[in-house]
Amino acid sequence: MPTYNIRGIDVDFPFEAYDCQLVYMEKVILSLQQRSNALLESPTGTGKTLCLLCATMAWRKSLGVFSTGPNVKTSLINGDKSGGSLSQTNDHPTIIYASRTHSQIRQVIQELKRSSYRPKMVVLGSREQLCIHEDVSLLHGKAQTNACHFLCRKRTKRYCKHYSCTTDYLKNNSHLGDEPIDIEDLVNIGRKSGPCPYYLSRDLHKIVDIFFAPYNYLIDRGFRKSLQINWKNSILIFDEAHNLESICADAASFDLPSWLLTACISEAKNCIDLSVQRRDESIDKSKNPDNFAILRALLLKLEKRISEVPIQSKELGYTKPGAYIYELLADLNITSDTVPMIINIIEEATLLIEEDNQQNSKRNVCRLESISDILNTVFRDISNAKSYQVHIQEVQGSATDGLKGKPSRTLSWWCFHPGIAMEEFSKMDVGSIILTSGTLAPLESFAQELKLEFPVRLENPHVITPNQIWAGVVPAGPSGCSFNSSYRTRDLIEYKQDLGNAIVNFARIVPDGLLVFFPSYYLLDQCIGCWKNMSQANSTTIWERICKHKKPVVEPRQSSLFLSSIEDYMTKLKDTSASGAIFFAVCRGKVSEGLDFADHAGRAVIVTGMPFATWNDPKVRLKREYLDEQARSQQKVCKVHVLTGEDWYNQQASRAVNQAVGRVIRHRHDYGAIIFLDERFTQPNRQSQVSLWIRPHIKCYSKFGEVVSTLTRFFRDEKAQGPTKLNLLTTEKQGKICESQIQQPLDKFYLDKCFPENTQVGQDCPVKLSPLPEARRKKVSSLLGEIVPANRSSVTCCKDQSVSWKCSSTLSGNEKKPLTLKRESMQYQDKNIIDLTLKRESMEYQDRNIIDLTGGSMIKEKWSEEMITLFCKEV
Repeated sequence: MPTYNIRGIDVDFPFEAYDCQLVYMEKVILSLQQRSNALLESPTGTGKTLCLLCATMAWRKSLGVFSTGPNVKTSLINGDKSGGSLSQTNDHPTIIYASRTHSQIRQVIQELKRSSYRPKMVVLGSREQLCIHEDVSLLHGKAQTNACHFLCRKRTKRYCKHYSCTTDYLKNNSHLGDEPIDIEDLVNIGRKSGPCPYYLSRDLHKIVDIFFAPYNYLIDRGFRKSLQINWKNSILIFDEAHNLESICADAASFDLPSWLLTACISEAKNCIDLSVQRRDESIDKSKNPDNFAILRALLLKLEKRISEVPIQSKELGYTKPGAYIYELLADLNITSDTVPMIINIIEEATLLIEEDNQQNSKRNVCRLESISDILNTVFRDISNAKSYQVHIQEVQGSATDGLKGKPSRTLSWWCFHPGIAMEEFSKMDVGSIILTSGTLAPLESFAQELKLEFPVRLENPHVITPNQIWAGVVPAGPSGCSFNSSYRTRDLIEYKQDLGNAIVNFARIVPDGLLVFFPSYYLLDQCIGCWKNMSQANSTTIWERICKHKKPVVEPRQSSLFLSSIEDYMTKLKDTSASGAIFFAVCRGKVSEGLDFADHAGRAVIVTGMPFATWNDPKVRLKREYLDEQARSQQKVCKVHVLTGEDWYNQQASRAVNQAVGRVIRHRHDYGAIIFLDERFTQPNRQSQVSLWIRPHIKCYSKFGEVVSTLTRFFRDEKAQGPTKLNLLTTEKQGKICESQIQQPLDKFYLDKCFPENTQVGQDCPVKLSPLPEARRKKVSSLLGEIVPANRSSVTCCKDQSVSWKCSSTLSGNEKKPLTLKRESMQYQDKNIIDLTLKRESMEYQDRNIIDLTGGSMIKEKWSEEMITLFCKEV
C-alpha cells in the first residue's frame, strides 16, 4: 500500500493516487492542521470519500494512538461517573462524520474497510432502525421513544431484557468498534447476543475516535444535546453537503396547515375522553382531563386567530416580520414562561394516545407531537427572530386533507438564514468544519449563505481523460427554433416540437441509457403531452419516434411510485428490442439526487432548460427580499459584493443543473455526454457556474448538424475502443513494472447501487495481463498518451509544500526512491478551455449522421448537397 507524505503527515492510501486525490487530501489536512473550515468539491468517481477518510484518519493518528484494544477508556462505557468527561480521559478530538442518509453512511463505512485505518468507531441511528424489542420495534416517532423509556425503567414489570444486558455486554466486549461496523452489524449483535443495539451505539459513541450519523444529529439541537462528547476541537465532516443550506433552514422552520391543526384538536378531545373514562373506571387517575381541555382550548383559539387574519391577495398571502409569531402566541397566553407546561401536557397526551393504541391494536400516528416540535423551534432562541418571516397562505383544500372545496390556511415561520445552525458550532469552539460534495459550485454563494469563513476551498477536476466526455450547448433545434425554457417561450408549439425532434435524434445516437431532465414537472407534462398528441405528416407522433429507439420511463410525482420507476428503467435497459431506455425526469427530483447511473445506465444526460424556482412562490419571493435587504444594509458598512436575491435565485438553478449532470460519468473508466438544450448556457456567466470539471470540455454549437456529427463520432470512437481498455503501467506487489490491459467489469446497474452517492473508484479494476495488438496499441496510445489524471498540468500544491510518495514495494531490486510531484498551476485558463464561438468549422457527415426531421418539420437552415444526399439515402 503506497504511503504519501502530505504536509508532514504520512497517509496510507490503498491505491496509487491520482493528482486530484493528492490535492484533495492536502486540502483536508491543511484544514485540520490550521483548525479552519473547508469547502471541498470533487466529482463523483474521484475517490472523494476514500481520500477524506484516509487524510482525516492519518492526521488523527499523528496525534496519538487510536482508542482501540488496550487504549479504550472502559470507565466511560461502563457507566462509571467517576471516569470523568471525555476531555479528562482523552485529549484527542472526536471526529463526527455526517451524511444525509444511512444508505450513504453505509457506503462510507465500506470505504473505511478498504483503508488500512482502524479507529474506534460506531454508527448512530434511530430506534426505528435499531430497536429489536418485539413490541416497541413496531412503533414510530415519539410513541416509540416513550414506550422505550417506559420499558427501560427498572421497576417496570415488562422491563426490557435487551436494555438490561447492554452494560455487561460492553464490559465483556470492549473490542466492539475496533473493526468497522454498520447498523446491520449492531442489529445482528443484538439478535444474537441480546444487548440493545440502540443503547449499544449510544454508550459506545462516548469513547470512539470517529462516529457516523445523519445530519440531524448535528443540526438539531435536541439530538446534539443527547451526544456525550467534548465538542471543543472536535472535527465535523458533512459529506454530500450540496443541500446543507436548505436542510439547515428547513430544520429551523415550520409549516402548520389547517388539516394538521384540526387533527391535533381532535386528539386533544380524545385525550379528555380517555382520561375521564379512566377516572370513572378507577384504572388511572394520574391524567387530569382539565389539562387536556386547556390544550384543546388553546388550539381552538389558534385556529380561530389564523382564520381571522385578513388576506387581501391569495397570491401574496399575509406576511409579517419573524417577531410577529411571539405576538400571535402571546395572545393565546403561550410565552416562554408557559411553554414548558404546555409541552409537558402534550407529552402526557402523546403517552395516553399511545397506550390506547396499544390496548386496541391501533396504528394511528400521534399528530400532537408536531405542536411540541413547533413550540420548541419558536422558543429556542428569540434573538434570531430577525432572520425569520411569518407567512399565512390560503389555498383550496384537497380531498386528501379532508377539506375538499373549502379554503385551507397554512401558518408558516420560515428561516431565511441557514447559518443559524452552523453558527452554534463556532460558539462551541469546534476545530474544523469540512463540507464536501461532488456538486457544491458555485462555492461563494454557499459560503455566504452559511455565514461561515471557509479559508480552505477546492474545486477538483475529474480523473477522466478529455476523450471520455462530450459536453456541448445546443442553442437551437433541427428546424432552427431557439431552445429557451423560460415562461415566454416554453408553451410555444414550435419550441416543444423542435425539442422533441432533437430528443429523437439523441435517442438514436446515444447508446443504452439516456437521461432527460426538465426544469419542472409542468414542462415535463406539457412536452410529453404535446409529443403524444401531435401527429406528423406520416401519421407518427414524436413520442412514437422516441419509443422506436428507446423505451421510455417518466419520473413519477408520487414518491411511493419512485422505486417501481427505477425497476422499470432497469428492465427496459435490458430489453433487446430497442437500443436502450430513456428516463424523463425533473431537476431537483429524486432521479437527480444521489442516484448512480454508471456505465450503460447513463451514457448521456440532457438538460432541457434552467430550473429556476417558481418566481411568485411566497417562500422564494420572501427569500429574495430578505437577501436584498441584507445586501443593502451590509454594503453600507463594507463595500464588497454581498449575495443578493437575484444572485441566490440564479445560483440555486445552477446548482440543480450541476446535480443533474453529475448522474453520468461515475468513475475513472466511464464515459458519457452532457447536452445543454437551452441557448442561455452559451452565456459566460451561466457557464462559470457549471461544475469546474465540466467547464473545460464545453463547446457551443451554432448548427444542430454539428452536434449530430460530433456526438455520433464520440460514441462511435468509444464503441470502437471496446469496454474501456487502457494501456497502463501497473506496479505489481513484487515491484516489477509491466504493461497490462485493464478490463473494466461488465456494465452494471443494480437497484441497490442506485441510491449511494459514493461509487467505488476505478483504481480497483481487475488487471488482466495480456498484450494489445500492435495496431490497436498505437491507436490507443495516440488517443490517450500517458495515462494521467485529467488536466494534470493544471493541478498544483502550494509552492511551499511538496507531496512526496513512499512506495511500500520495491521498484527495482530493493531500492526505494521517493518521488516528488511538482505542479506549476492550479488555474484553468478560460481562453484555452471554453469555446464560446458559434463558428461552424466542419460539416463532415458519416453514415447515420443524419438529423431526424421526419414528420413535417420545417428546415430553416441551408443544407449542403452532401447532407441532402445522405438524408435521402437514410429515408
